[in-house]
Amino acid sequence: MSRRGLACAVAALALSTVPVAVLSPSAVSQEVSPEQQQEGAPQAEDPEDLPGLIERMADVAQRVSAKGEEVKGLEDELAELEKEIGELELKAEEAQRTSEDASAAVAEQQERIDALAQKRYRRNAAATSVSAALNANDVASAVERMGYLGALSKAAKREEDAMVAASAAADDAHQEAVDAAEEARHKRDELQVKRDSVLKEKAELEEQQKELEATVDGLSPEAREAWVQHFGGSSDLDLAALADGSGSAAVEAALSRIGAPYGWGATGPDVFDCSGLMVWSYQQMGKSIPRTSQAQLAGGTPVPLDQLQPGDIVGYYPGVTHVGMYIGDGQIVHASTYGVPVAVVPLNSMPVEGAVRY
Repeated sequence: MSRRGLACAVAALALSTVPVAVLSPSAVSQEVSPEQQQEGAPQAEDPEDLPGLIERMADVAQRVSAKGEEVKGLEDELAELEKEIGELELKAEEAQRTSEDASAAVAEQQERIDALAQKRYRRNAAATSVSAALNANDVASAVERMGYLGALSKAAKREEDAMVAASAAADDAHQEAVDAAEEARHKRDELQVKRDSVLKEKAELEEQQKELEATVDGLSPEAREAWVQHFGGSSDLDLAALADGSGSAAVEAALSRIGAPYGWGATGPDVFDCSGLMVWSYQQMGKSIPRTSQAQLAGGTPVPLDQLQPGDIVGYYPGVTHVGMYIGDGQIVHASTYGVPVAVVPLNSMPVEGAVRY
């Protein structure tokens, strides 16, 4: 059986509905319920079978870590949704102001048309251009009167056209404001459903984490050592030389955290989960990367495994439920699971799903 670093990332959403049973060392000799068997829970066996116990605990820990990545992803979705709602509400407010401005413009256009109508009335606007010409004293006056009345008519027509355009703009702006406000309300309803889901998932996760922590903390010294060794660790490497020769500030930062404890959802500087170690290490070189393991592998430029360079992020397990950082010499640095410090392990110590470069 190859060594497996515990995935700190999420498997699929389906995992969120699977209860996670955590075994304590004292419970391995007890019978399991039909429900546990149905859910694929670890089967009881002789307490002397330490490797079997560690293997079953590792499976549980992987699912708990996966749940943690799922919750982080949901929290990120909530944050994006909150931002989108804020933008929609601003859009609705701006559209409402535009609608009010357009309505005011319509009123102004109407006042201009009324003024022109009054002016035409005072200038015998009720008369036609022909009658105005006939009432003139001479040819020059007739031409002047016809031109003046014609100009008034054209000005009124322009004002009328402008009023129609302003009225249409007001109607469009009002409808835009209504639509934006309705979309914002819809998003808020969606947000509430999502928030309720996150709170439920988070409560389940915290309970599972507590159970696993209690199990690990209750291990005997021998079992605790076996737990750490299960996830490997390259003790015969010159890490200082790897860091100096990597040419990557992210690698140097990650290797400086060797021995740091694991923490669910932690992003440093003293405690980490797998994706959190990647985030913190890249922050030290002034670069921001996504927070979850799946997003990290989706956000970078894909790199073939035979072209890996120090600093590349490697994803593990189906669904990219774990990540580590390639440091050169066929090794990665990663944070695996509770009770196991940040360590260096072989690149192929876990099933690789892909790699990316930032």
